[in-house]
Amino acid sequence: MKKIEAVIKPFKLDEVKEALHEVGIQGITVTEAKGFGRQKGHTELYRGAEYVVDFLPKVKLEVVLPAEQLEAAIEAIQKAAKTGRIGDGKIFVFDVEEAIRIRTGETGADAI
Repeated sequence: MKKIEAVIKPFKLDEVKEALHEVGIQGITVTEAKGFGRQKGHTELYRGAEYVVDFLPKVKLEVVLPAEQLEAAIEAIQKAAKTGRIGDGKIFVFDVEEAIRIRTGETGADAI
């Protein structure tokens, strides 16, 4: 099993969710996040005062899936989240040793 963590722009969430659904991914976890990479934030003017916005709004997706679905899921996220502009996000992939469904006690791929 694998775990994908993807940090994307918030307005791309619905497109990414639909793309994952189309490739057979049934469940995702979404967390609102703030961060920056190469964007390094930006300055804004508010009531005549300039201030720096260091942390930009992002969305973090987490998906645990069988290894066979990994490439399709990564491709779906990349296509749906890409705007071609700086700050499109990152995708991280981890190995998952075990998964357990609390309600039924199912383990492994049956639990996801």
